[in-house]
Amino acid sequence: MSRLKERYNSQIKQELLKKFGFDNPMKTPKMVKVVINMGIAEASKDKNSIQDCVKEMTMLSGQKPIITKAKVAISNFKLRENQPIGIKVTLRGLRMYEFIDRFVNIVCPRIRDFRGFTSKCDGMGNYSLGIDDQQIFPEINLDQVKRTQGMHITFVTTAEKDEECVELLRLLGVPFKNLPITVAA
Repeated sequence: MSRLKERYNSQIKQELLKKFGFDNPMKTPKMVKVVINMGIAEASKDKNSIQDCVKEMTMLSGQKPIITKAKVAISNFKLRENQPIGIKVTLRGLRMYEFIDRFVNIVCPRIRDFRGFTSKCDGMGNYSLGIDDQQIFPEINLDQVKRTQGMHITFVTTAEKDEECVELLRLLGVPFKNLPITVAA
């Protein structure tokens, strides 16, 4: 079992129960999945660059991503139907907790001029953030990177309110602006 999941079960769950006063312990917010999405619109012209993006996403997530394709053609964007426009991977269970642990403890400190993420959620208890450069992940070999590629990371939780979601992620170690950071034990 990952150390972050053990910490969630032993400490974080009790803190959330105490702070929000849930009458049922099963209402305590928990992580459902982490979705990592990378748009490859510029790279879609070159098959090799798509494969490079897939290889990098596989290295940083630990599982093979799927290639998302355009559903409709849009001539103004020079987009054809079934043209690859992105890749995504969904992490659940142990891989999800290990990714969050690596993201919080290794990747976030490597972000240049990092002051913390904003604490705005989507209104439904989920949190998304964007990263400009994939090279901050230690799994990526910098010598093999041909172009910088950004990505979106979405944390999907069972929280019903944004406040619960932010508190859960804060206790898991995600650094937010203007909120105290919890140190992993």
